[in-house]
Amino acid sequence: MTDALVASAIAHWAQRFVANGVALADFQDVTASIASWGDWCRAWSARAAIHEAMGRSALARGKYLSAGEHLQRAGICYHFAKFLFVRDIAQMKEAHAKAVMCRTLALPYLTPPGERVAIPFAGTFLHGILRKPIGVAHPPVMIMICGLDSCKEETDAYEQPYLARGVAILVFDGPGQGEAEYEFPIRGDYEIVVKAIIDYVETRQDVDTSRIGLWGVSLGGYYAPRAAAFEKRVRACIALSGPFNLLGAWDGLPELTREAFRVRSHCATEEDARRNAATLSLEGVASRITCPLFVVAGKQDRVIPWQDAERLAREVNGPVELVVIPDGGHVANNRGYCWRAQSADWMAEKLS
Repeated sequence: MTDALVASAIAHWAQRFVANGVALADFQDVTASIASWGDWCRAWSARAAIHEAMGRSALARGKYLSAGEHLQRAGICYHFAKFLFVRDIAQMKEAHAKAVMCRTLALPYLTPPGERVAIPFAGTFLHGILRKPIGVAHPPVMIMICGLDSCKEETDAYEQPYLARGVAILVFDGPGQGEAEYEFPIRGDYEIVVKAIIDYVETRQDVDTSRIGLWGVSLGGYYAPRAAAFEKRVRACIALSGPFNLLGAWDGLPELTREAFRVRSHCATEEDARRNAATLSLEGVASRITCPLFVVAGKQDRVIPWQDAERLAREVNGPVELVVIPDGGHVANNRGYCWRAQSADWMAEKLS
């Protein structure tokens, strides 16, 4: 019998896994084999290792297109092995290191290829991936902000619609995310982080630094509009299923999500984590957003109430487009065709 945590993970994230690159058969096989949450990371890592081996074999044979595909999928599977597995940090870190390694190995062989970048921040570096559309000189660039349990190893499927429309992508791991989660805790004042990212973008000679967009998913759907409220170099912003005030949504969050937030906030207790959650708020801030904003929510979201998106759209002082998908779940991954292409068209137009 599957335990409650595994059942919760399957119920909340099945559509996301498949929409973002996990083969449906892999999802079905792996989750069917897991009886206890303690087996989650191990089971997904074992499946990831199959894809990794295929990728390394393709590399050795000079089949670089295949190598990129296999290694990209391996990275996603390793990422989902670790994504909320905060109860065994050693095992989580091992899977995470392999996720980073596999996507980094894949980058030169993706279409378009990617570049691993180091972004100065707080005396050290945040790490990201820059991809530029093929055949576009000096493209605009959209900065992608991940959520609580996502990071740059998961975003290939999110990136593709923008790259296809001539927009470069810079996705990075910020405080509480991916490679930065061990050193930097989750913080509410994310405009400080985005300032450092845009400062880095402005050092690049290969993108148009006068045309910068911002995109955020889930908790990143809070981070992106929060940053846009203060960072006026942002030309347009997309917010996907983000909370308006995380504390207000706290009690409705899945247990795995609350525990991951506590660990990635570097908090000893859930009460400490709740206090940190209170700092993630657009109260008195949303009205400062004046750049064009595209907001997406699913009306069946069991993680973040869709009314948070409605409130964000109501309180901003710039042009806004609100898309509420009646049968959409969290980030409406079950109805991606209702917003993924549409949001990419919108961003490409705003940065044109």
